[in-house]
Parts: sequence; C-alpha cells; structure tokens
Amino acid sequence: MAGHRMVMVPQVLQYLAVRDGGVYVDATFGGGACACALLEQADCRVVGIDRDPTAIDGGAALTERYGERLLLHCGRFSRLRAHLQGLGIEAVDGVIFDLGVSSMQLDDGERGFSFMNDGPLDMRMGGARGGGKRAADVVNELSQSALANIFYTLGEERRARRVATLIVQERERKPFQRTRELVQVIERALRGEKRHHHLATKVFLALRIFVNGELDELTAGLAQAVDVLLPQGRLVVVSFHSLEDRIVKHFLRTMSGKDSVGNRHWGRGNQGSQGGHATDGDNVASVVLLHPGAVVPSEEEVSVNPRARSAKLRAAEKMAGRAA
Repeated sequence: MAGHRMVMVPQVLQYLAVRDGGVYVDATFGGGACACALLEQADCRVVGIDRDPTAIDGGAALTERYGERLLLHCGRFSRLRAHLQGLGIEAVDGVIFDLGVSSMQLDDGERGFSFMNDGPLDMRMGGARGGGKRAADVVNELSQSALANIFYTLGEERRARRVATLIVQERERKPFQRTRELVQVIERALRGEKRHHHLATKVFLALRIFVNGELDELTAGLAQAVDVLLPQGRLVVVSFHSLEDRIVKHFLRTMSGKDSVGNRHWGRGNQGSQGGHATDGDNVASVVLLHPGAVVPSEEEVSVNPRARSAKLRAAEKMAGRAA
C-alpha cells in the first residue's frame, strides 16, 4: 500500500488527540497511511472505511500487522453510523476525513482519474463493483448546458461553456471512452490559456466530484461523524479543494452555533435517507471549534510534498453532554 503520503500528520494527531484505549474512525482509509499513523501513535483501535473495495482489499497486510486493533469495512462514509453499528460499535472517540482522490487511484490509469495517464474514462470511487455511471457516460449523455454547469460549479472552470461545446461536437463523431481522448479535446478548447496547472485539471476534478456525488457525500458524512462521536470526541477534516473546505467550514460553524444560514450542501436541507442531522432546529451548539480557522501545512512540508500545498485542516470537539 505504498505510494500515498498523508499530509499534516503531526497536526492530525494533535487535533484528534489520539490516546490509549480510544476508538477512532479513518473514514477515508485509502492506502492506510492515516490509520497507521493513529495506530502507531497510541494503543488504540481504528476502523478504516472506504467506498473503494480495492483500498479495503489492499489493507489486508495491515490487518495482519495490527491484528484486532484495525478493522476494515467497505462502504460510504455517508452511512457511517450504520457501518459502525453493523460492527457492534455505537460511539467513537474520533473521526478523521482525508478527502479527495488518493495517489494510488491517480497513479492507476485503469481507474480513469488522471489526465496524465491514459485509461478508461471511469472515475468511480467504487470502481466497477460500486456501480453507477462512469465519467464516460456523463460526457457522452448529458446536455451541453448540463456539462457546462458541472465544469463551472464543481471545477470552477471559467471556460466551461467552450469546453462543453467542443465535447458535444466531438462525441457526435465518436463517443468518449478514454481519458486521453477527453484531455485532447479540453486542450483544444483551452488552447492559448496560460495556467499554473494542466489545462484538464478543473474539468477532471468536476467530473470526479459529479460522478461520485462527493459534495453531498461529504455533507452527510460530516453529520454522521458528529452523531457517532462520544462527548469530547474529536472530528478532524483535511480537504484539498475550495468547495470541500467551504462545506466543512460552514458545517462546523453551524454546529458550533456560529452560523445559522443554510447552504445547498449542508444544513437542514441535506437530512433525508442518508441519516444524521446537521444542526438542531434551534441551532444549539453541539461542537467547539479547536482552531479559529483552517490549519495549513508548513512551507517545509509543501517543499517535500507538493500535494500538501492546497491542504486545509479543520477540527472540532463534541461538547460534553451531547451524547452520540
């Protein structure tokens, strides 16, 4: 499971306050870097959850190393409470989310996440076993206006209409099946643009978020995490994208009683079948923020691990008396 380097490890351990005897959830298990950091920090137990069955399968070696201290479960973190109850766990001392796509997923061209490696245009976090529409289905079936909206709102691509127009034109000749085919069209649409990142970055990001319903998953997962925390339990979230961080920021501020205005991806409007609650009807605080804003990585870490550049960590503690 090598290849994925977790960012801000000291800060995660500090704000999660990992202790002997504690039970923690790594809600985005991935390559197991975070779970290992927790298990090495204290004589605790960790439940690793991931919607990608490949990640869970790959964690077998770690379960052999840590034995009963590490328990793995394949599933979405939007159903965190149900997953834990199925494992006989009612409440935990901490939950950590390390959001985004893992290095292993990016490096595997067959997963279709990367614009650098040619492969099937898939992008499903759960792979074929997880079902659902592939990125290829999205770009081949959705209308021009729908694609433009996805690229603009989820990827913040300012030339979204131009990209969507060219995609629709090209798919009439031949449906998209490979990542390289889509990259070439994006490069044509954005020819002449000078950017600090690859021209396909924002479109690929938007497609990944849309295919996996990541923002709604995050909203539900945060609510579930607070629900399963014991009083004085800790929630730590590391995000790498402005839309994710905005959801986390406003969710935690709402739960701490500092915000009361709803948002499309958080608050009362996202309860429903996925369970959990974002805030009480009277907006009574149920968590305390552990840092007034986002914690960012040091310059030293960014120089060693460029992936850390956009990382932001936010943390909160469940108030005493607010039972799980």
